[in-house]
Amino acid sequence: MKISSISICFFVLVPFAFGDLQVGFYRSSCPQAESIVRQVVQKRYSSDNSITAALLRMHFHDCFVGGCDASILIDSTGNNKSEQDAPPNKRIRGFNLIHEVKERLEAACPSTVSCADIITLATRDAVALSGGPTYEVPTGRRDGLVSDYNEVMRNLPSPNMTVSEASENFAAKGFTKQEMVTLLGAHTVGVAHCDVFRDRLSNTPGPTMDPALYVELVNKCKPATGKEEPFVSLDQGTQFVFDNQFYEQILLKRGILRLDQLIGLDNSTRGFVSDFAFNRDKFRKSFVDAIIKMASVDVLVGSAGEVRKNCKVFN
Repeated sequence: MKISSISICFFVLVPFAFGDLQVGFYRSSCPQAESIVRQVVQKRYSSDNSITAALLRMHFHDCFVGGCDASILIDSTGNNKSEQDAPPNKRIRGFNLIHEVKERLEAACPSTVSCADIITLATRDAVALSGGPTYEVPTGRRDGLVSDYNEVMRNLPSPNMTVSEASENFAAKGFTKQEMVTLLGAHTVGVAHCDVFRDRLSNTPGPTMDPALYVELVNKCKPATGKEEPFVSLDQGTQFVFDNQFYEQILLKRGILRLDQLIGLDNSTRGFVSDFAFNRDKFRKSFVDAIIKMASVDVLVGSAGEVRKNCKVFN
């Protein structure tokens, strides 16, 4: 799945610190922390450039449930059904990359760098490698002590929500509609399995889907028989490049997921979609602001939580 012809343009956006999080938190305690994360991500990306989408999804699903505390990494046990087993998280991947980073960091700086910060840093680096913005990210998160299947079902937004429902869900976490539209822009490098949106393919394309796309999806999404569920790219033009074409396609009614397409039709969000579709730099700046904010909401800092030795289990 490697694409070697991507021309990557780097630029730096430096945000302010959020609360007790700060840029360079490990500068003294583990100065090589961020470079170790970057090395592992670069190695993986060189053989699998779909890792950017995987990490963005993991990051979002972790942060939206109890804050960015790496609770999504905890394995289920006989006494606890963890977040990993919740249906929305079943297809999340990239865990082995995070565990590889953790092993290297434990060897270099034992019990110092949290699993929560590893997810955040790895996602940042993967976005840059995919042609997205390079930015400084505040660190200092601590790992959580709870991973609850039911919290995922209660808190994680669904791709089949209406704009109103999704807006309420994001607002509960402190996000504006513009920030919601921005964060959905991570779908510029994602995929969706057909069973997530197959209900949009019944009968006729309807007024919310480009007829040509409807035909393409019907052909690609014929029910699997004994095989893995087929999937399609959410950005059909530049599926491995972090850019703003996702929004351009939404304006053409070529959004795959219901919510993705609805933000391009609803009066309260269409303006943001249009702005991002026609202004690449505005999307990049907005994305940096929004993902740093998401990675800073309800985080554990100071003496709260713990720094896990193994990201899969509580200490």
